[in-house]
Amino acid sequence: MTFQTLDDIEDGQRVLVRLDLNSPVEDGEVQDNRRFDRHTETIRELIDRDFEVAVMAHQGRPGRDDFVSLEQHADILADHIDQEVAFVDETYGPQAIHDIADLEAGDVLVLENTRMCDDELPEEDPEVKAQTEFVQTLKGEFDAYINDAYSAAHRSHASLVGFPLVMDAYAGRVMETEYEANTAIAEKEFEGNVTMVVGGTKATDVIDVMTHLDEKVDDFLLGGIAGELFLRAAGVPVGYDIDDANLYDEQWEQNSEKIEAMLDEHGDQITLAVDLAYEDDEGDRAEQAVADIEEKTVSYLDVGSETVMEYSPIIRDSEAVFVKGALGMFEDERFSVGTAGVLEAIAETDCFSVVGGGDTSRAIEMYGMEEEEFGHVSIAGGAYIRALTGAKLVGVEVLQR
Repeated sequence: MTFQTLDDIEDGQRVLVRLDLNSPVEDGEVQDNRRFDRHTETIRELIDRDFEVAVMAHQGRPGRDDFVSLEQHADILADHIDQEVAFVDETYGPQAIHDIADLEAGDVLVLENTRMCDDELPEEDPEVKAQTEFVQTLKGEFDAYINDAYSAAHRSHASLVGFPLVMDAYAGRVMETEYEANTAIAEKEFEGNVTMVVGGTKATDVIDVMTHLDEKVDDFLLGGIAGELFLRAAGVPVGYDIDDANLYDEQWEQNSEKIEAMLDEHGDQITLAVDLAYEDDEGDRAEQAVADIEEKTVSYLDVGSETVMEYSPIIRDSEAVFVKGALGMFEDERFSVGTAGVLEAIAETDCFSVVGGGDTSRAIEMYGMEEEEFGHVSIAGGAYIRALTGAKLVGVEVLQR
């Protein structure tokens, strides 16, 4: 692992802790999500070990509707850890420094949204971020820095990469477990079959993952928009935009040569859908066999039931299964069959499993499954994709220094 964790830090210190509490915001109200629950483990451990804790986090981006204060986040975090959490509407101003100095053992203070600081953005080299006023002002107020924000570790922002260069730095429990699980496919040796369920809306992500892991994965099971583009490459008349859609043709132009080459070179590893689901005239789910499609006249919103029946035995015969992206529009129960079906097969299989990629992990709770039925459920999106493609995560690299 090559970075220090909470096992390596002495109790009772004053620590600056970077979390990722970035959440959906609806009508100005911050929504609770699984990130609060995950980070609770780290914060509770720090409280129990008498640390004085100041939390940094970001919310949204400047100019967007979800770019709001972290005051509500402090209240949500308080509910999760079952104790009062203070908030200061500065990140490193005089009041923030005063409130940090007043921390006592077991206290938790949330600092204002890091992205409200000019020094946080844009992305620059860690050495540049380490010299910003933001980092230089706060570094002397703490004994150590703890990064628990794995899901933001692909960003070279001041709060993520500056502090480890000027302070003792450690990984929190989320950072530790996410790193171990998400790099497992590249670093672990599996004796049996390794299967990857690949879906989602971005063909480039799918291609990058499949290209990087072609020697590690025995079976790729495809769905989603990317899966439809692979069907198009296989000669099926799908993977085209119809009506006002703008999901397929542009991605096809950008990726068609790579998709065709991948099918040609690794076709024995790739399993494509044998049927697809769509909304019929009555608003119900309907399914059509891929072999019967003569022209695309409807929008396909999920893989079909026969496809799930083909994918499930492959999953059950696997020693390890990784999931990147959804196989359909699972947020609509009518089109959850693919995503929920493969997740249920994984949950019923005694295998090493990692589920991640965007919001896919939400389907576990939505359709009555328990996270404990899976080896690891990642809360990371972009960082998870980068880990699967072998790309370096700058926020991890600076911890490893």
